[in-house]
Order: sequence, then C-alpha cells, then structure tokens
Amino acid sequence: MNQPNPFQPNRRDFLGGMGLGFGSLALGALLHQDGLAARPHHTPRAKSVIWIFLSGGYSHLETFDPKPALNRHAGKTFDKAPFKNPLDSPVLEKRSRSVIEKVRERYPVIYPLQVGFKQHGQCGVGITDWWPHLAGCADDIAFVRNMYTTDNDHAAENQIHTGRHKLDPQQPSIGAWVHYGLGSLNDNLPQFVVLGGPTRTDTRLSIDSNYLGPQHAGVPLKIDPKNPLPFGRRAAGKLPAEQRNEFDLIAGLNQLTAAERPHDADLRARIRAYELAFKMQAAVPDAMDFKPETADIRKMYGLENKTTKAAGQRCLAARRLVERGVRFVQVFPTPYGKWDSHRTLKKLHAAQSAAVDQPVAALLKDLKQRGLWDDVTVVFCTEFGRTPGMEQRSGNKDGRDHHPHGFTIWFAGAGIAGGTIHGQTDELGFHAIEPAHYVTDMHATVLHLLGLDPEKLDIPGRKRLDIDRGAPIREILT
Repeated sequence: MNQPNPFQPNRRDFLGGMGLGFGSLALGALLHQDGLAARPHHTPRAKSVIWIFLSGGYSHLETFDPKPALNRHAGKTFDKAPFKNPLDSPVLEKRSRSVIEKVRERYPVIYPLQVGFKQHGQCGVGITDWWPHLAGCADDIAFVRNMYTTDNDHAAENQIHTGRHKLDPQQPSIGAWVHYGLGSLNDNLPQFVVLGGPTRTDTRLSIDSNYLGPQHAGVPLKIDPKNPLPFGRRAAGKLPAEQRNEFDLIAGLNQLTAAERPHDADLRARIRAYELAFKMQAAVPDAMDFKPETADIRKMYGLENKTTKAAGQRCLAARRLVERGVRFVQVFPTPYGKWDSHRTLKKLHAAQSAAVDQPVAALLKDLKQRGLWDDVTVVFCTEFGRTPGMEQRSGNKDGRDHHPHGFTIWFAGAGIAGGTIHGQTDELGFHAIEPAHYVTDMHATVLHLLGLDPEKLDIPGRKRLDIDRGAPIREILT
C-alpha cells in the first residue's frame, strides 16, 4: 500500500510556513500557552471585538453628524458664513498631510445636506434618514464625533488601522496587537479573522502584523463553507486516517529536532500547529455554514435581499466567529472605495447606506439576544469624513472630497456607555473641536476594553511614539 508523502511540494511548506499557513494561524495562541506572549494587564470588559470598516470615507455629515447650518448657508463661501472661517484655523495643517499638493481642503463653497435627519433615542442623537435601522439602536451606541486623521488620500485606510501615515515607518495593525497581546480563546480557529478584505493589495497593511511577525496577521476567510480558506481541506482522494498519519509523522520528525533544540519556542509552536491544522478543517467551515441559522435570523440580517446580502453574510459570520471565541473580526461590508463620493454623493451614499444599515443593526440586536452584548465590543469606522464644501475639481458640483479634519465613528457593546454623544465638530462640520481624538485613541479604547495597556505592549528594539499608543476614550466607557 502506498504511504502518503508528507513532503509533497508546496503543501507541507504552506502548512508549516509563516504566511497564511496553519502554522502561522496557531503561533500566537501557542506562544501564549507557553507563557511567552503578553497577558491581560487589567480586568477586561470585553472578550472579543468586531471592527466594521467602510472603505472610501463616508460623509459624517450625511450619516451621524448632520449640520443644519449647511442648509441655511448653502452656496455661500466659508468667509461669508457667520462662523469663523475653518480655513484660517491653526489645526488645518496639523490634520492634513499628503504626498501630493494639498488642494483638498480648499473647496470653500458650502454644500447642503443631501438627506434629511432627525433626533433619535433618549440621547437625541441626530442621524440621517438613510440609516433607519441603526437609528433604532441609537441608545445602544456611543458616537464619537471628534475624530481626526492626517492622511487626506486613501492610504488613510491603512492609517485608521495602524495609526501611521503612509510617509512614516509602519506599525502593526490594531488586530495584530490584539492577537499578540491576548492569544487564543479557541485553539481550533484563527484569532484575527478578516471578512471581505483586505480590499486591495495596497491595503494589506490594514491587517498586517509588521514586526510582530506574520503569525499575528489577519487571516482572510471567505463566506463559503466548502472552501473558506486555501488549503483548508484535505487533498482530493485523501482519507482522514491517511492525513492523520501524515500529520503524526511530521510531528514525530519535529519532535526529534525539538529534542536537540529544547529552548526553541518557534519549533514548539510549529509542532502544535500541525495538530491545529487538522482541527481547523472542521472548525472553519462550520463557522461559515449558515444552515443552522433560523429563517428569522436570515431575514433580520437581510440574507435574502440582494442589496443587503453581502454585508449581511459578513456581519452574521462575524457573530458566529466571536461566538466561537475568535478575538478580533475585521469586517469590510462594502468593497474598496465605495463610499468615496466625489460625485453623485446622494446616489452613492443612499445605495451604500441601504446595503449596510440593516445588517449592522441586526448584528447589534443579535449580540443582545444571544447574550453576547457584554462580551463583544463593536467598532464602526471609516478612513476619514467628507468636506463641508462642494468639491469643484473637474467641474464637480454634487459631491464632497476627502476630509481628515473631523469625522464620526461609533462603538457599541461590551464596556460601552450606550446613548453617549462624545465630542463635536464645528458648526459646519469641518474641524473636530479640541480635545479631539487621533485614530490611535480608537485603538487604545479597544485594547483597554480587552484588558491591555498600550503602554505595556512595546517590543524591545522597536520605536513607538506616544501618538502610536493613543489614550482610551474614557467618556464613552461604562
């Protein structure tokens, strides 16, 4: 009888490699078990995080920070409105750094809101009419309206996740820090999972682990129980017992090497990784299989509706993953740049809001009804806002340009004071009013809720700045 060859080209290298192989998926958890990774620094408020990112830059003005002054003074230039001209503010240059000529903030003609809005919930937060489902969750959400970043180009998609501008040396992403700091709650699954992304090869930094090592990087999974991860299934024609024998043989060979190198933590990790690879072949497809979900759940997430299906699947998969102990799930509910409304903002934002609103609201409601509300923190964000002025480049008259100077994100779930409206932008929605929050304050808030102190996550020999660590936004915490 022919014996399976454990040294087949590519497959063993893939499984044992340090990229997206199973060895890399397991290493963070294994090092944690070996006492080599960080432990929580204080009592955590949350066990897992679902980080929802909308690529392209949604308008804070047409979502969660509507400004009626834009309608009253539409068509006027900033210097003709009865407010301080935002272009004269000393923070203008501080919050805008580009690799090209800085022209984005120079559109001074006030552009009116493209949708109506109302106050919602006991908190009375203004939310536009494109978000009826999330509006019903207003008292469960903490809105942070004074965020800013510094990249006014789309490399801001990476900056919101790493805290570093494109022109600066890069840092690990927030998901990688969580993986590095905490390790595993479920040894059968990756602990940093990515759904719907990264959106392009040049946004890989948003899930990358940089100097922490590739074992802590995000693992993209597909919503396909038959093939959610490359090499996630046995080779065609191979029986479970044959594969079991193959893994045992590899483990035995590694044990021989381990006896010669008893202090090699990476080798110990790899030995265990083969066992994890075997387990994941059942655990990962199970997490991506929605057949056990009821018809009511499928309807709530909008799985039967073409408009909401993609976002609904990813939000439901995120719930199923945190339910199984995954630490950090990064969700891209819409494709790259879909919110980048330089033109036809009304049409584009209406369509994208309709695709995302119901699934995200369903996720919040589902976490509550399943008893996960006190275990999971949800973060909802984008790379920057949109300018209050009408973009006039190339004759544009119906859109808004990139705007790093002030925008809105929100938190919900474990450790979050729902119904909170924290911070503000000025009357026109241009500048985040001080004390404003740079993007790493979001990171610090997440780490704090998970029991980690960003000040204690430094790596010997790796330089981090104070701004890289950020500070928790304590005003939104319970």
